Amino acid sequence: MIERKHSSFELSILALICILVLCGIWVAGLWPFHSPTNQIAWLADTNGLLFGRHGTAFTSGPLATSNLQDETSSSIEIWLQPGVVDDSSTILAFFTPQDPRQRFALRQSDTDLALSIGSQNEHIRARVPRVVYVDDIFRERKLQFIAITSGAEGTKLYVDGSVVKVIPQFRLSASDFTGQLVLGTSPVVNDSWPGQLRGLAFYENELSATQVSRHYETWTRQGRPDLSQNEQVLALYLFDERQGHVIHNGAGSGADIQIPERYKILREKFLEPPWKEFNRRWSYWKNVGINIGGFIPLGFFFCAYLALAGKISRPALVTVILGAAVSVTIEVLQAYLPTRDSGMTDIITNTLGTGLGVILYRWKAALLMKIIRRLRSVTA
Repeated sequence: MIERKHSSFELSILALICILVLCGIWVAGLWPFHSPTNQIAWLADTNGLLFGRHGTAFTSGPLATSNLQDETSSSIEIWLQPGVVDDSSTILAFFTPQDPRQRFALRQSDTDLALSIGSQNEHIRARVPRVVYVDDIFRERKLQFIAITSGAEGTKLYVDGSVVKVIPQFRLSASDFTGQLVLGTSPVVNDSWPGQLRGLAFYENELSATQVSRHYETWTRQGRPDLSQNEQVLALYLFDERQGHVIHNGAGSGADIQIPERYKILREKFLEPPWKEFNRRWSYWKNVGINIGGFIPLGFFFCAYLALAGKISRPALVTVILGAAVSVTIEVLQAYLPTRDSGMTDIITNTLGTGLGVILYRWKAALLMKIIRRLRSVTA
């Protein structure tokens, strides 16, 4: 009679702990359970937008280029100030629903500026490198006017009207700017960029050094670039609306930028394979450790409960399967939450963590029972 009461107390304690562990995992994996408000605000005293921790804007349709046969020239001008310098995130990217890969993206990689191409065009795919870095552009975290011009001799990068780097082997073309334009995050994963965006323009031709210098002077002083007739403007966003949810394309009709009420990812990835998620950054390995460690308590306490209950012949195996099922469910649901990323790496690491928890229980089962019995004596 005493032994039944004792076992019943132990089961009750373990059941409560299991519920708490499971609730904690669900909260950690799915919080905030909904799409947050889009954190974008108009600057108070000047043209521009302020992007917060979760902020994005995108065109309602693709930019329409008229010179797609020319694979040799294009230009970008962007006037911006990053909010932080110790983070890596996407400033802008182009995206087509038919091909989930980004065509062209500008990213902040800590203090560096990264330019990447992801086009399905065979001519572009053959070009190397696919990603180039310009070092220490954002080291001082100040407002900068960046121009990227590309032609037959390669790509040049200007900062505040002066050339800072020439990349002969890297070229951009007007076809890289096809698809929807996304600002402030990646089109396929949560990769939000905090900072100020004051101006943005795309051209279908290579701007000269004189043109870049003139645009820098006129844009930063007058709020818009002084454009000549031979500058083939694809899109021009002055961010001078100062209110509302639309940024108009000053180059002509169409391709206006919309600011949604809530933060969203255009085509969020679903259970991305591990080989695509892998990278060598510290943040990747940190997340691996968190995902393993976060499921160790599940493996430990659920295995303890199932073993003590004695109704299942193989509690260790059932616990590992349970951990994997919980992880799969969370990753599937994360595909519908723009602040979370759905990937198979987490399923692998969570299952591994569950297995480690089972091993830890088998090693320290006697200690756990001793602690629970002492707790019973204290509460008796």
